[in-house]
Amino acid sequence: MKYSLLLAALVVTVGLAACEKTTTNNPAPPVAAVPGPAGAPGPAGATGSEGATGATGSTGAGVAVPGPTGATGATGATGATGDEGAPGAEGSKGDTGKTGGGTVVVVPAQK
Repeated sequence: MKYSLLLAALVVTVGLAACEKTTTNNPAPPVAAVPGPAGAPGPAGATGSEGATGATGSTGAGVAVPGPTGATGATGATGATGDEGAPGAEGSKGDTGKTGGGTVVVVPAQK
């Protein structure tokens, strides 16, 4: 058994070595052309025309029955009191009084 396995391996090795390999010539890959340095840039192109105006958006769906009116708001707080006003100008003087003619002044007696 020992020699049969060795003999089988030797037969396989010789059998494979006896086969003639065919060689194929692969063509060389095409050489890519390397571009040269870039030239000067050309002049700017003409300005394009103005685009069209977009369509107007649609309004919301109409409501057949409007909702109820809201409640009246609360009354606002009382405002701050204003500053005290400046004193008024002095009034003009009246005419001097006339001397009395028949006026009598009665002074009550003291107790």
